[in-house]
Amino acid sequence: MAIQLARVDDRLLHGQVATVWTKAIRPNRILVVSDNVAQDHLRKLLIMQAAPPEVKANVITVAKMVQIYRDARFDQFRPLVLTETLGEMAELAAQGIDLTETGVNVGNLAYTVHKTMLTPSVAADTADVTAVQQLVAAGVNVYTQTVPTDRQQAFLTLATKQGLTAN
Repeated sequence: MAIQLARVDDRLLHGQVATVWTKAIRPNRILVVSDNVAQDHLRKLLIMQAAPPEVKANVITVAKMVQIYRDARFDQFRPLVLTETLGEMAELAAQGIDLTETGVNVGNLAYTVHKTMLTPSVAADTADVTAVQQLVAAGVNVYTQTVPTDRQQAFLTLATKQGLTAN
């Protein structure tokens, strides 16, 4: 399986991902990896309907993603992998999914209480920084970038500038 893009976006599959990112990276599959969404039939249905017509979308659990990543029958997949949280992406890497070649794109994390704005579209807290540190320790480049034409910015550099550290 040749992952084309690993993206954290709390909106998961939406217009920007379905149009701009899929045209830029040309995946043949969109894999939304979320234990919560995989159990929510309405969200799952809406996400699958948001996929562009030329790319099939699936909503799967973290465990299922690890299983298919290791299965040679899925070697033809060139997916865009989406998670809702940095913790989910860190868990994928911890379970053996190699993200060192693609890195992890952090596209949107909404502001909530106790989060700090790092960019206009990315808010983070200490748990997010901890997850990113785990990814970086595994050799994964973690950066913010809303759309392909934006410049990439190192997540930990932005967090440090805002005084945000791990737990």
